[in-house]
Amino acid sequence: MSSIISVSNLSKAYGSGFKALNGINLDIKRGEIFALLGPNGAGKTTLISIICGIVNPSQGSVSIGGHDIIRDYRAARSMIGLVPQELHTDAFESVWATVSFSRGLFGKPKNPAHIEKVLKDLSLWDKKDSKIITLSGGMKRRVMIAKALSHEPQILFLDEPTAGVDVELRKGMWEVVRTLQASGVTIILTTHYIEEAEEMADRIGVINKGEIILIEDKATLMQKLGKKHLTLQLQNKLDAIPETLAAYHLELSADGRAVTYDYDTKGDRTGITSLLSDLRNAGIRISDLDTKQSSLEDIFVSLVRAP
Repeated sequence: MSSIISVSNLSKAYGSGFKALNGINLDIKRGEIFALLGPNGAGKTTLISIICGIVNPSQGSVSIGGHDIIRDYRAARSMIGLVPQELHTDAFESVWATVSFSRGLFGKPKNPAHIEKVLKDLSLWDKKDSKIITLSGGMKRRVMIAKALSHEPQILFLDEPTAGVDVELRKGMWEVVRTLQASGVTIILTTHYIEEAEEMADRIGVINKGEIILIEDKATLMQKLGKKHLTLQLQNKLDAIPETLAAYHLELSADGRAVTYDYDTKGDRTGITSLLSDLRNAGIRISDLDTKQSSLEDIFVSLVRAP
């Protein structure tokens, strides 16, 4: 799958000396949903702002569909729709007027049929004549997406799209995103909700302190989530794991009083029964056992806390 966004050696430093981004390299594949996770202040908004041509980089380059975001700004920017986290729109305009005006800002000729399709796709058609001020928070969020789609972009940035939206509306928003992807739109999503990334993304990236520290296919991450850790407390201290148990890849604790065994919960067999039998045959007695399953939250927290 070809890349529609290519970010190369991107850095951003401010006059104060603060470095918001440091050597970012990132390729977004055409037609994928890419979730960008990171704590507050990690550099998510700065990265999006540079890709969208709102902020200039200190170093590096950004290419949108082969167009450099600085040298060929108009062509690059016309490919992008941006839905910011904040709900900025004219409260006393109608939905139809607001979305139509956004299309005009990109120099696109009027196309009522396209505006109608966008509003219908976002379940806003029956609200087309309503003033923005009369809409619920979830509907206002949908209007922001409609505005971003008004000029027929190939790429859609959603910055915290479900912030402040209740669970039911959040799931409705996920359906909207899936529909957009099915129509060929590439979607970049920033979110604080781990379950949103799990639910929506094809790939997940983690940014912290201005650097990308992980990019992984969701399927690979989910496979990691299928791993469980079985910790066996031993009655007697063990100096080393016997060779007869090598196939289990056990990890011995520093004090020699516990071993940890990782197994796949989605596999046909966990191997626990045979492990316990082989431990007994090796003369190793167990006093207690405990299991723990890692989550994407665990992986995320461990990554951002790493020195």
